[in-house]
Amino acid sequence: MDDIVSRLDRVLNPRTVAVIGDKRAMGYMWLRSLSAFKGKLYSVQIDPNELPGIQELGVPNYASLLDVPDEIDYAVCAVPRTVAPRIVRDCAAKGVGGVSLFTSGFAETGEEEGIRLQNEIAGVAQESGLVLIGPNCMGVYNRRLGVRQAMDQPAGDEGRVGFISHSGTHAINFSLLASVHGIKISKSISAGNSVVVNPADYLEYLAQDAETQIIAMYLEGIQEPRRFFRLLKETTRKKPVVVWKGGTSESGERAMFSHTAALATPLSVWQALVKQCGVIPTDSLDETVDVVKALLFTKPCAGRRMGLIALTGGQSVVISDTFAREGLDVPLLTQRSYDELSSFFNIIGGSYRNPLDAGGTLGFGARPDNLERMLRILDEDENIDAVVLEIASRLLVRRAFGPLMPPADWLPDMLVAQKERSPKAFIAILHPGHLEAQVIEERAKLLERGVPVFGSFQQGARALCKMIDYYRFCRGLD
Repeated sequence: MDDIVSRLDRVLNPRTVAVIGDKRAMGYMWLRSLSAFKGKLYSVQIDPNELPGIQELGVPNYASLLDVPDEIDYAVCAVPRTVAPRIVRDCAAKGVGGVSLFTSGFAETGEEEGIRLQNEIAGVAQESGLVLIGPNCMGVYNRRLGVRQAMDQPAGDEGRVGFISHSGTHAINFSLLASVHGIKISKSISAGNSVVVNPADYLEYLAQDAETQIIAMYLEGIQEPRRFFRLLKETTRKKPVVVWKGGTSESGERAMFSHTAALATPLSVWQALVKQCGVIPTDSLDETVDVVKALLFTKPCAGRRMGLIALTGGQSVVISDTFAREGLDVPLLTQRSYDELSSFFNIIGGSYRNPLDAGGTLGFGARPDNLERMLRILDEDENIDAVVLEIASRLLVRRAFGPLMPPADWLPDMLVAQKERSPKAFIAILHPGHLEAQVIEERAKLLERGVPVFGSFQQGARALCKMIDYYRFCRGLD
């Protein structure tokens, strides 16, 4: 499709939206989801039984899209599959910018009728130049404008991460989970069967979108593979691209075809191609969020040498093993660092070779200034590229040492100062342990202030390692 970037820009930044076929049985989910939209919203519905419910929502309704007295930038279609071709023709006749089809039952069913209907709507869209998103999808999400795929997606402020997904569920879940981790979405597209506009088109758009600094994807199959990988290679030179690939097992391939009718790419071929393109591969929703969080909140780092601070001897062993297992180094520090550490470090029950077993130095006597000294020493150590700090959940929620232990209210301010001051990448690990409810609250406070916090050593190590791999690729180091 010619000029796809400007066409998608109209759809992803709409001034007017029409919802076609929403009804009470679905809880008017589309009209309710779009209640946060800052532009003009219209409904199209001919069933008289549905009109009172639409009227209660305060949305003007018309019997036909062609009757709406306004240009429509984006339409959501939620009608039965046999009606879909007529709605797509109406969209083309009215000059709608783009339409997403929540409607399913097309090629993904494997049925002759579904394939015929899919070919019909694709043909209408291609002949008219209509941007057709899906079918079998959840449409688009623009957080800033309040164009939502689901009622519980945040709205009203800008984001910096774009998301492309063959799955509507993963598109919505990524936006919700990411938000909990301080990550805001710029634009998200649920691509569905991708019969007209496909992930290569969305990637081309997000690559030039000034609002989007990082792109993440959930992909099943690939249309236009040569163009897609060319775009990936060009885009990763400008901004990071994180890709979570679905359908990597035999059973996953079967499920993938039933989901979006996508054909599998051999895993070894896929892995080789994404590596050549500088893509950051992930295996799950959680890992995708972790890697995006590292990219968003951590200073760029291309070195693998870690300076680790843990609070007990056992945790020192485990954090070392975990980071080493991910391919990161835990080297000895410089003699200058050891000389300074020896001047104040409590070695009764502790040690400071790297990792620093710092519980006694920090906890007993509650010496926040000692933590600041340790962080500064690692910042200035020539053998260290990035710094990792374990935060004990019991310390943070004030249960570690009873009433004699002052609250750790100073810690968030110190970590924010560390992140801003240090030229090196810095992450914190806060494992919830048995205090999950309390830790969620404390983690949110740190994330609100831009401190990258991870729930386990493995999550932090893997995210940091993948971020480092990306910057090494950009600098031609590997």
